Amino acid sequence: MTFILQAVIALLQHIDWHEFLARPEIVSPSPESLFPLGRVPVLITGAGGSIGSALALRIAALRFPALLLESSERRLLDLQNKSLPKPLPGLHSDFSAAHLSFILGCAADDALLSNLFAEYAPHVVFHAAAHKHVPLLEKQPLAAVANNIFVTEKLTSKAKEHGARVVLLSTDKAVEPQSVLGVTKRVAEQIVLARGGTVLRLGNVLASSGSVAEIFAQQIMHGGPVTITDVRAQRYFLTLDEAVNLLFAAALETPPALLVPLLPASHTVFALAEYLSGKLAPGRTIPIEYTGLRPGDKLSERFWSATESIRSSSASGLATIRFTGVAPSELQSGLAALHAAIEENDTAMALECLCALVPEYRPSPTVLALACKSTLRVCL
Repeated sequence: MTFILQAVIALLQHIDWHEFLARPEIVSPSPESLFPLGRVPVLITGAGGSIGSALALRIAALRFPALLLESSERRLLDLQNKSLPKPLPGLHSDFSAAHLSFILGCAADDALLSNLFAEYAPHVVFHAAAHKHVPLLEKQPLAAVANNIFVTEKLTSKAKEHGARVVLLSTDKAVEPQSVLGVTKRVAEQIVLARGGTVLRLGNVLASSGSVAEIFAQQIMHGGPVTITDVRAQRYFLTLDEAVNLLFAAALETPPALLVPLLPASHTVFALAEYLSGKLAPGRTIPIEYTGLRPGDKLSERFWSATESIRSSSASGLATIRFTGVAPSELQSGLAALHAAIEENDTAMALECLCALVPEYRPSPTVLALACKSTLRVCL
């Protein structure tokens, strides 16, 4: 990590995001309401990522038992160091986070998952591990399918086998998707809901790793320009703390369902750029450059589609959505065909399967071009 990136992360931690959001903060659940989560261990996949680590640190502060699964050694070590309280000056601390288990491994590892469920019996699995960057995944659709769909399928199957429930961290990009990220998350949602799990769709989480706020801050510190795809681009934004609060609330919801946050309005990406420029470079004019929408990008996002609707809402700030998806038999046959496409490294077949599983998916020209190349390679 470069010095500039470290400085940016430090600066973003001190930004008053609620001043920018200009809406009531999503409330934190009371420790009493969270008591059911602390009786037996929870499992967090992607525990070293931005949201996974924020969730892990909140659980560490509550001293709840947890299994923190992360495939990156560096991220897991960083999380382990952050989880330990700092000793007072002049005093030796022999504190060890005995209620936390730091596990270096992948959520796709069947043997590892079997051992974790057999030994620790976690009752809730927060599935935060995923590939998530839109432009990258438009050029790597098979990697996105393998990770976002089939890791979710394996994890959800293992959890159901052991009587645990999965809480999937999804995204508003899964609604009427135009990106590989969105369509793979939409299929993952269907898998989790079909097996009795819970899905939470979130918007853009401010100051998370690789987020637009982090990118803008780096550009501002270099004097600009700040790059925006389109002046009309809008997104729903949340803070990391709010994302954790919503994950806790989702885990406590019964019965399991598709959940979305009830946010009053979205914000333009331009407004975020202006706000950060004023905070990080007061008195300076930071130039803005418009680059056009990237493959897979939308001008705006929504939390539910035209075929979905709100069924109910709760005091926690969550709404339950009437979900639409393919029939269970179609889901299973579609996943089998999609798995065969991955095994054969056939992008065209994978794209056909994704469109069958999510009929409202509109692939970008980038993905369609990759599918054409795949078809030509098979024919040759």
